[in-house]
Amino acid sequence: MVRRRQAGTMGTSVFPCLFVILLTRCSPAGCAEGSDSASHSTASATDKPILLNKIPDAEAFISGAEVAVIGFFQDPQSPEAEKFRLAAGQVPEVPFGLSSSAAVLSHYGAAENTVALFRTVDSDRRDLNMNNREVDTKDLTRFVRMNELRLVTEYNPVTAIGVMQSSLQFNLLLITDKMSPKHPERMRKFRAVAELYKGKILFILLDSNLKSNERVLSYFQLKKSQLPALAIFHTPDDEHEVLTVGDISTERVQDFCNRFLQRMPKIKECGGSDLLHEYLKSVSWPAAETGHSDVTLS
Repeated sequence: MVRRRQAGTMGTSVFPCLFVILLTRCSPAGCAEGSDSASHSTASATDKPILLNKIPDAEAFISGAEVAVIGFFQDPQSPEAEKFRLAAGQVPEVPFGLSSSAAVLSHYGAAENTVALFRTVDSDRRDLNMNNREVDTKDLTRFVRMNELRLVTEYNPVTAIGVMQSSLQFNLLLITDKMSPKHPERMRKFRAVAELYKGKILFILLDSNLKSNERVLSYFQLKKSQLPALAIFHTPDDEHEVLTVGDISTERVQDFCNRFLQRMPKIKECGGSDLLHEYLKSVSWPAAETGHSDVTLS
């Protein structure tokens, strides 16, 4: 069953509404330490941070992970660098690197005592200035947790901030019970489709088993008996669709995404953005059957 909401039918956009719903249950400061991602690297805290004083090493480090963090410190023994090392030990699933090379700093246009987070899902970079003495290890850890968007990001009050700030305006929620024995297979298929839409749509996992997420289900008018379900939306306005599915298949997820993306230009006729239409015309969307054909937008 597909439920559709047209743009302009609500006073605020879908995503900020979800954001507010989650934040009423738990503040980012209080949830940062316990946050978890839908996918993790296998970086070991005992190996961090890795010294990166050559540009090729830094480039390989960044490209080798969904999320990577580099601290740029001319003095690797400074108090700021020590805070960075402590934070690296508190986020074991994210690779941390440290560079004191002037050439590397210059290559990345980084100021001294800057921590930069690089992520591949939206090709974005987020910087934190460590020159402010009030920035402590907890602040740095929270900065990483908020911004560690992945191929599939688990939605919570911490990652919600990073999702809101992403340049990607299309989001696809998989609303499902992580405790279900079918969850691993559902995630495998969901991640496979996410690879096809990398840089176009943020794929987000929302665990229906958490009591704090019950209000999100209510917002989408979903009952647990209707799950798993998909919800796709365009963040600048109220346009979204909800699809209840008996089970997840890669073809069905792709078809759901493609149909929504094809329909979005029609918003222009109702006062939507011309820029959105031009954006959709400029990109290629994978077809549900093969994953290679393009969807043509007129």
